[in-house]
Amino acid sequence: MPIQWFPGHMTSARKKAAETMAQVDIVIEVLDARCPEASSNPMIRELRLHRQRPCLRVLNKADLADPEATKAWLAAYDCQPGVKAVAISCRKASDPLRIPSLCQQLAPHRSDGTKPLRMMIMGIPNVGKSTLLNALARKRIAAVGDEPAVTKSQQRIDLSPTQTLFDTPGLMWPKIEHDADGYMLAASHAIGTNAVIEEEVATVLADLLLSRYPSLVSARYGLSVAGMDGASLLEAIARRRGCLGRGGRPDIEKASLVLLTDYRSGALGRISLETPESRRLMLAEKAA
Repeated sequence: MPIQWFPGHMTSARKKAAETMAQVDIVIEVLDARCPEASSNPMIRELRLHRQRPCLRVLNKADLADPEATKAWLAAYDCQPGVKAVAISCRKASDPLRIPSLCQQLAPHRSDGTKPLRMMIMGIPNVGKSTLLNALARKRIAAVGDEPAVTKSQQRIDLSPTQTLFDTPGLMWPKIEHDADGYMLAASHAIGTNAVIEEEVATVLADLLLSRYPSLVSARYGLSVAGMDGASLLEAIARRRGCLGRGGRPDIEKASLVLLTDYRSGALGRISLETPESRRLMLAEKAA
């Protein structure tokens, strides 16, 4: 089932973001390091290219992602014109503090101190924008929650006399073009639960984990996963974790929540759902 999610407030948020972008020097786009391209909103790219604004791509939650995949994504993004990429974890206090100086490098015309460097932080819901904002401001300014679309209004924060930051609500786009992206976003909790069937998302995630990280799955659940597919893995997790219904039948709904929670929390290990190469192959297959 294709996954789509575009809450009503996002239309007005997009309009306001377009207006504000005319006033800023640089866009900070926050991505989920586990699925950077799937979590990149094409509307943000369109807006910043229209205004010819450079972009710092922040791969957040890097502590949860496969470090080799993250390294490949940083190299790929750094090759793009007007783009710089950095991987951070907001759990590490020093990581967010690197961002203003990286923005300054992308906007050297603001280095004389006559006008403040004006930065705009953007991204889809639940990639950690509010946590990053609070870290940059060094105080709690934005509400933080493990649910998408917590922030619903735009605000301006003066980080210092020479640095101003505009915070924006999480922005989705009206139509997710690739089904795989929808599943990656749903698995990573960037899409509201009312828009997805979690058993279906967990089955897709299970298939991906079995193909790329079978040893992590085996270690986490104490299972021999050889020959399993996503559906049989969920059934095995249900039996292993005692998620049983009437007659001892596996409760796949509960097992799905176990798998999704373990992936989202990092309990399974450091996992990336896509790499530049897997992205290239997916797009080539779609184009064929």
